[in-house]
Amino acid sequence: MTHPDAPKTHPADGKGQLTGRSVARREDPRLLSGRGRFVDDIALPGMLHAQFVRSTVAHGEIASVDLTAVRDVPGVVAAFTADDLELTDITAELGRPRSEFVPTAMPVLARDRVRYVGEPVAIVVARDAYAAEDGLEAAKVRYTTLPPVTSENEALAPGAPLVHEEAARNTLVDVSLFATEGIDEVFGAASCVVHVESRTGRQNALPLETRGAVAHWDDREEQLVLNTCTQVPHQVRTVASRCLRLDERAVRVVVPDMGGGFGQKCVVGREEIAAAAAALRLRRPVKWIEDRKDALSASFLAREQHYDVRAAFDADGHILGLDADVVCDMGAYSCYPFTAGIEPLMASAEMPGVYKVPAYRVRGRAVTTNKAPTAPYRGVSRPQYVMVMERLFERAARELGLDAVEIRRRNVITEFPYTGVNNITYDPGSYLESLDLCERLVKDEGWYEKQAAAAAEGRYLGIGYSCFSERTGYGSTAFAQRKMQVVPGFDISEVRMDTSGAVTVTSGTMSHGQSHETTFAQIVADELGLELGKVKLHQGDTDRVTYGYGTFASRSVTIGGSAVRIAAAKLGEKLCRIAAALWETDPGEVELTRGGVRRKGGSDPASLTYEELADIAYLRAHLLPRDIEPGLSATATFDVFNDGTFSNATHAVVVELHQGTGQVEILRYVCVEDCGVAINPQVVEGQCRGGIAQGIAGALFEQVTYDAQGEPSATSFMDYKVPTAHEIPDVLIHHLETPCTFNETGAKGAGEGGTIGAPAAVLNAVNDALRPTAVELDHTPITPETVHRALNLEPST
Repeated sequence: MTHPDAPKTHPADGKGQLTGRSVARREDPRLLSGRGRFVDDIALPGMLHAQFVRSTVAHGEIASVDLTAVRDVPGVVAAFTADDLELTDITAELGRPRSEFVPTAMPVLARDRVRYVGEPVAIVVARDAYAAEDGLEAAKVRYTTLPPVTSENEALAPGAPLVHEEAARNTLVDVSLFATEGIDEVFGAASCVVHVESRTGRQNALPLETRGAVAHWDDREEQLVLNTCTQVPHQVRTVASRCLRLDERAVRVVVPDMGGGFGQKCVVGREEIAAAAAALRLRRPVKWIEDRKDALSASFLAREQHYDVRAAFDADGHILGLDADVVCDMGAYSCYPFTAGIEPLMASAEMPGVYKVPAYRVRGRAVTTNKAPTAPYRGVSRPQYVMVMERLFERAARELGLDAVEIRRRNVITEFPYTGVNNITYDPGSYLESLDLCERLVKDEGWYEKQAAAAAEGRYLGIGYSCFSERTGYGSTAFAQRKMQVVPGFDISEVRMDTSGAVTVTSGTMSHGQSHETTFAQIVADELGLELGKVKLHQGDTDRVTYGYGTFASRSVTIGGSAVRIAAAKLGEKLCRIAAALWETDPGEVELTRGGVRRKGGSDPASLTYEELADIAYLRAHLLPRDIEPGLSATATFDVFNDGTFSNATHAVVVELHQGTGQVEILRYVCVEDCGVAINPQVVEGQCRGGIAQGIAGALFEQVTYDAQGEPSATSFMDYKVPTAHEIPDVLIHHLETPCTFNETGAKGAGEGGTIGAPAAVLNAVNDALRPTAVELDHTPITPETVHRALNLEPST
């Protein structure tokens, strides 16, 4: 279903035939046949292998580090501490007063103190990975243990031990972004006030490929070359050069194929910097590959948040006000470049979501604890605050005797552009349309009748909804509002045609599974009228790509794709200028067609092919007029100077609760989504399904827990519960299309919506199934034990 103002994607001149089509992914033959090249596939002559001596205590002062025995282990070549490498720290900053933000310097290797189990203390470099592991066992590190802080409540308790001396009450961020005047009176006069207190479990993003790096010194180029799996290669280059005290030109970051990231790899890690430092010191290639135990316990985590929220409603179910207190457990350090503010600031700014909230007050805090630091993970606070908002509407519907869908219908934004109480302007979306269609699809499949029949049999079926938006395409303006010292936003692309008429495209984004090689090629091929096979994308090489902020926040097609399209259009203009000069006519009389250019109104497929024009531009440049430079290339940038664009969706879930085991079985999942123009619908559906799987994982299964000493208790897949294909249902996906009007592709981001909507829909479905009991659940993950207690009418914790 397409918005009536959607641009036409199939013009009669033969261009524009690829956008909107599910063309086959160009990456698949290489990746599915085992011909991909990942970091661990890189083997260089004389390569050494690195592993890290990691802290065994959650909080302590380092009394001594003795690596003497390590260096005597057969195969070990070197071992370094922080004092040996003399690296500068990694420090992420916000331009906020110290009353609102406290920066934390994260040393590449811990020096005086360790702050979580798994923190790297020393690096061991050996001839093979096995010898490196043996070397770790010979390390002798003595600690003076300190009391650990293992939860938000402990962190904020009076007199609590401090994770960082400079952070009073263990608070890194404390910001009240909004406080509508008179909000207390709004609540006092409301017909209905509902309250939700919700906690969400700490999670690991679990990319299929763990983190890793291969670093070596290139004598010819006088460069340190760092191959690593990162979503942000240029930011890694910046940090590496500063930590190593090198000119940025002297560091080249290259990203080969990457097996997932989900945000965990959009921050700069310590280990790749330490591996690079070892390679620089030894002048030999050094490889580090993270094992799954370290990935689960010591890598960047996410999600552990606590919400205490009230909402005021009138008697007809219209929301009058929202009052929220958000506390995010960010672990031991701020991540670079986003800082510990990423989760509380996101939640505070965007919590009203798709609803017309007239009055709003929010306090957002980030606390530091003796746990592994957190990074943005697919959705970044939105799965949590959407879950809370949707619980508020469900609870208000019950209090007021309204249908759960109807109360949403009365409150969703329907007139655009809409500027909310949070000072964010929402561009047009299909909030009400997606809600109505999703409900109709559930009804048409007869699930309400099936629910009634199950109730008559004593079975517990529930139907739950979530209605939400996904803010995407954040430009410099939006990131600057967070007062980040590193302000992402713009992207740069170059489109270059060679003498055969084929095109090479560069982009500062970084694919880690989103099919950029396909979708970006579709954009360029459509703009220039080329066959898809004539377009090749290059990403992830800081020497080949001018600059870029990588891939996160669903920015690739919205920002990067727009830069690509502008660059392609500029190249097309030059091609037309060359043809016009040869024909001695005005460039306005020349147009691109499939595979070349022609005079407007002409019937020939191409009066001059791209090969013919390229031959002149490169090999016979003397034929060009003096005002046209030889060669065929164009560079463009794109940025967004407003609040970004908003995808939206409604999800519906049908679950059955099994009384004997407490198992939650998902019987049906329906998703109605609107991400604007879908460049490749198959890719969008893949993003939806993958995101929904991760959202279900957070709702029902995954959680990293810690004991009282700060020791992580889920360091393998035996303990960290990950859903399999058996637990993830088939998903019915229906697309709406409301194009973005201020970027070059009409696309809105599609990467995070599935993860955002799933936890709320699942939780609401479980609570709907629990209606016959006296229990409501507001925390995730929802374990079988919790459901079993609820179904057996025992008090649930």
